[in-house]
Amino acid sequence: MAKGSVMTDQAFDISGKVTIVTGGGTGIGAEIAREFCRRGAKVMITSRTMDHLGPVAEGIRNAGGTVEAMVCDVRHNDQVEAVVQKTVETWGRVDILINNAGASFVAHAHEISPNGFATIVAINLNGTFLFSRAVARVMIAKQTGGNIINISSDAGVYGSATMCHYGAAKAGVINLTRSLAIEWAPYGIRVNCISPGPIETEGVKEVLWPTPELQERAINATALKRFGTGLEIAWPCVFLASKASGYITGVNLQVDGCMLRSGSPESRLIA
Repeated sequence: MAKGSVMTDQAFDISGKVTIVTGGGTGIGAEIAREFCRRGAKVMITSRTMDHLGPVAEGIRNAGGTVEAMVCDVRHNDQVEAVVQKTVETWGRVDILINNAGASFVAHAHEISPNGFATIVAINLNGTFLFSRAVARVMIAKQTGGNIINISSDAGVYGSATMCHYGAAKAGVINLTRSLAIEWAPYGIRVNCISPGPIETEGVKEVLWPTPELQERAINATALKRFGTGLEIAWPCVFLASKASGYITGVNLQVDGCMLRSGSPESRLIA
């Protein structure tokens, strides 16, 4: 067996891994948290409201998973640091960070206020940086290495009509991913990114594709002719957090069913 190799059945193992999932109270983040807990990880979920976190945490515990929950606005560094500190106090370290927290609203570019633009950038891009920074400092100090997985969007790859603020922020996340991957590789920290396409999660379809016609257009914007699911984002996160992806860092993995209408309104997504 080659040096550094692992048994195949261990390659995707994340059991016991201490994981933070931001935006873990709804949608994609909740699916990621559930799947990581199902596979034996210890997960801290965050959201801006406990109303979202409570039901997710309760469901995970009822299924036998290990989870804690904290309210956190990713725009505020003191709250970010508090989550990381609590995670370390509870489980001793941080192995995996999944920067999933995001927000947007639909509006034409000329109608977006400066404050509206700045708010979306602060949540999607600044929050990703603040959490990555806080977790990396722990990984470096404890010399444990680890994995950081950022959730961007196809909007960050292609642009997005009526969501330019979101597309710009998510493009920043992709660039930040590669920059951090280069800088933190000497510390054994891998940093990767996933860019979902149209994903069907609770609440999102009604906001972005409120009519059957718009839903059909979104489906037809992909080569696979369907919406993706939250689990189809969670599973690539498992891969990127495991030894199976040990030689991968700085990449942006597009999980989008092969988008055919880049940047079009019908392909919009909020991760």
